[in-house]
Amino acid sequence: MAVTLLLISLLAFLAFQFIPGDPVTNLLGSDYTPERAAALRHEMGLDRNVFVRYWDWLTGFVTGDMGESYSYGMTVGQVMEGKGAVTAALSLMAWLLVIAISIPLGITLSRYQGGRLDRVFVAMNQVFMAIPPFFLGILFTYVFGLVLKLFVPGGFVRPEQDFWGFLGYLVFPALAIAIPKAAMVTKLLRSSILGQMGQDYVRTAYSRGNSRWSVLKKHVLRNALLPVVTFVAMTLADIVAGSIVVEQVFALPGLGRLLLASIGNRDYPVVQCIVVIIAFVVVFMNYLADVVTQTIDPRIRLG
Repeated sequence: MAVTLLLISLLAFLAFQFIPGDPVTNLLGSDYTPERAAALRHEMGLDRNVFVRYWDWLTGFVTGDMGESYSYGMTVGQVMEGKGAVTAALSLMAWLLVIAISIPLGITLSRYQGGRLDRVFVAMNQVFMAIPPFFLGILFTYVFGLVLKLFVPGGFVRPEQDFWGFLGYLVFPALAIAIPKAAMVTKLLRSSILGQMGQDYVRTAYSRGNSRWSVLKKHVLRNALLPVVTFVAMTLADIVAGSIVVEQVFALPGLGRLLLASIGNRDYPVVQCIVVIIAFVVVFMNYLADVVTQTIDPRIRLG
């Protein structure tokens, strides 16, 4: 994990040194002159060797000093204050919705394989898997915001003002993120359960007089959930990344909206910090998926 995050931080830092755009030019605007640009670049330390600047940024980051924002005139920590909580709450709500929707639905569809309910949901599942979250966000904004007026598009309530109101504003963005992922998990769980139902141990359980539901609950689910648990754990990383676009659609003041604004402003310290945080979530959730999988099935660890 440490090596992966180190490489990601280095690549992110170097990438922003070579992509078009200059924070100094962006800050000076119409007051730009070569002399002023050189003076400001020296003041910001941008005229130093790129690897020296990376080392200074890295050592500061690991000790809690994330640097100074170019655009806001304050520390990166102050700029991000409160925005991380919005993104974390949105991502967690979307992830819990994925679990709440997909696990019961996947088990139900596997019980009625080949039936009318199964065929309808399988067809709908393909549609939901193909719909991008930002399109669902736009659709929800129009239907539930403008037509049904269940929320105010572009509005937001901070958790310290009204916690339940804050969660209420996150429901539709979370659903927009969760529905495509829930469709994927449902399909995976249904396929995993049906694959297990053809195994020898299932036929043995049937021969002992167990019902289909009893076999499913006592024997099949433990094995069928292994690939699903891994996928669901990794899904949280995708959800955090997906929240970037959805926050833009719903005008939520989270890290995703700040990231896009900072890229446009060439505010590289803020961008680098958010990229590393998202990378940490991705790497950590992959690690956690391995740990959970080995805990459920020790045979994987022995292998």
